[in-house]
Amino acid sequence: MQFTTEHRLAEDGTDAGSDVGGVLEREFTLGGIPGYLWTPAPAPSAAPFPLILLGHPTLGLRRMYPRLVARARHAAADGFATATIELPGCGDRPRRPALDEARTALRRAMTAGEPVGEDLVDALVLPLVEEAAPEWRTALDALLALPGIGGPVGYSGGVISLAVRLASLEPRIEAAVLFAGSLVPRATFEEARRLTLPLHVLLQWDDEGNDRQASLDLFDAFGSKEKSLHAHMGGHTGVPPHAGDAAARFFTRHLR
Repeated sequence: MQFTTEHRLAEDGTDAGSDVGGVLEREFTLGGIPGYLWTPAPAPSAAPFPLILLGHPTLGLRRMYPRLVARARHAAADGFATATIELPGCGDRPRRPALDEARTALRRAMTAGEPVGEDLVDALVLPLVEEAAPEWRTALDALLALPGIGGPVGYSGGVISLAVRLASLEPRIEAAVLFAGSLVPRATFEEARRLTLPLHVLLQWDDEGNDRQASLDLFDAFGSKEKSLHAHMGGHTGVPPHAGDAAARFFTRHLR
């Protein structure tokens, strides 16, 4: 892991320069994969910070940065470090022609109001999950080796199939906040049945790009004994602010 930039964010999210307060933001690369690490200002003799991995959609880190840094600052106020890495074929990473073709086919089907078949879902999601999951595990190894970063570890948001894969493979992830989505391969349902960690699932009831029943079916498939579904009225971008507060309380309960 090589850090490429380092600066502190003030309370209003601007660059705080050399101010010892605020949130320390560091950009890094790991095997050519770009990422961000955010850590709170440590108190004297503070224990290592618990870590939350911030998932995100396939829009690229630069485009997602405002939302990611807002989530990171919220988590820092609760005493958590946060980190994220770029997904394969996204942002500044080399393109994946097969993924681009699948995304084009998805947009075409949704624009035409046509059903999205299982083959297209598999082509869109499975290659991404297969490549991204080992990368996130490698990033977790590197992050936990840093001074001031420790367990337990949580995972929040992003592509739900990737979150399920990581949670099923990575015992260091002890709790997860998931954003419900319906473009989920059948293989993800099988992995979901084997999960045992606590889950907090967010669902936008009127999400225009989401099959509500498929999202409910996936929630039903999760094998975790502690799982909660938090449904809110509104479309994909209408998540209410208090939804983030509830997710923060969930992580505080399980990671601190």
